[in-house]
Amino acid sequence: MRILLATLLGLVVVGCSYFQSFQAPNLPNLPYFGSSVKVSIYEGSFTTIQEVTTKRGISIWLVEEPSIPIVSILMSWPVGSAKDPVGLEGLTKSVTYQMNEGAGELDSLAFQTRMRELNMSFGCGDQLDRVRCSLTTLSENIDEAVDLVKLAFKSPRFDEGPFERHRREDLVAIKRRETSPPAITSEIINQTLYPSHPYARIPSKESIEARTRELALAHKDVVMTKEGLIVTVVGDISAAEIAPMIDKIIASLPKDSSSINIEDVTPNPPPKEPIIAELPQPQSLITFVGQGIARDDPEFYSAVVLNHIFGGGGFESRLMKTLRIERGLTYGLSTNLESSLKHTSLWSGAGQTKNESAAEFIEVIKAEMRKISTEGVTEEEVRKAKLYLDGSYPLSFDSNLKIAIQMLGVRELELGIEHFDNRSQLIDAVTVESVNALAKKYLNPENFTFIAVGQPNL
Repeated sequence: MRILLATLLGLVVVGCSYFQSFQAPNLPNLPYFGSSVKVSIYEGSFTTIQEVTTKRGISIWLVEEPSIPIVSILMSWPVGSAKDPVGLEGLTKSVTYQMNEGAGELDSLAFQTRMRELNMSFGCGDQLDRVRCSLTTLSENIDEAVDLVKLAFKSPRFDEGPFERHRREDLVAIKRRETSPPAITSEIINQTLYPSHPYARIPSKESIEARTRELALAHKDVVMTKEGLIVTVVGDISAAEIAPMIDKIIASLPKDSSSINIEDVTPNPPPKEPIIAELPQPQSLITFVGQGIARDDPEFYSAVVLNHIFGGGGFESRLMKTLRIERGLTYGLSTNLESSLKHTSLWSGAGQTKNESAAEFIEVIKAEMRKISTEGVTEEEVRKAKLYLDGSYPLSFDSNLKIAIQMLGVRELELGIEHFDNRSQLIDAVTVESVNALAKKYLNPENFTFIAVGQPNL
């Protein structure tokens, strides 16, 4: 790990990177590999990534790190909760919840006990566009851990006890949504920006009660298939070892499935006045959201720099300096580029303030938007933002699991294996002119929907 971290810290210096591709038979002592399996090695200033294609055609990105005896495996499928059947919202979540709640002859308690015995963690979760599963274990237990995960995919139990427990938890979550400012805000955003899009559908009491064990088991075969699966692995394991393990894990999965297509969506024009949701509490959560920039836009990293300067850079951002340090209106506020959604892009921000200062809070945000969109940013602001974005990036790679997560995100967004080296160059190429052009295009207050949850004086 020390060697890997030293490599990561060299991210800001982008050297020459290259691919080496070769047929696996050229590798010594790899009895599993045949002519149908290939390994490509990408060596860059980030680290060495091996792209292994298994006999079953599954693509793995592997970073070997033998200095710590731990292996982290992440798996991702391109079917998320946005593709839940109408009237069965939350069905994908039911599938992911049950994946470590028993398999084969092991009920929920026995399965959890076996994981503890192996010092392993295994679980799955859903997002709007994807489902992920993760396995982390000691390398000495990898064979038995893989066998347990294989069993989970092949013979999940979805017993009535855990299934009913999850149903009750979801019903409680619905009640909590009624008094949760973030949940209320999220629902308002959905119904205001894209009310008829699958992104706007959320579980209801009716959809929760309509779920059955049989429906969830059938939906698992829609979500988890061989087709579309991507894998990242980091740890004390070789390409020769991991390839047959992945093939073993996914052997029982269907080859593919028919799932509905989702259309891209552009958010509706914002209302002229803030949307108010009354909720008895001393503070108001103020959120603003508008059209963002697509992840594959050539100017994306100019937007990253702009977001950092405007509201994403902590105490150095303009909004924090004005709203907290100068005005004392909030403890904190941040902005975010939501660029991981497949079918839309958003630019948002949020912070809390006293009900009495809600109007001033919103007006200051709008004033800062007008200022940055008309006057632009300075060379010094861009320089500092680029320095921070370059220098802080390696902190996202300080564990095997974090490295696997970063690689998986790159794979899901189809950024290419060279992204880790290119990122620094793309940030360094950002200019004041490109940042100011985006500020003028996007950061006009008329482009944003403002939402206040609480008892704001507006």
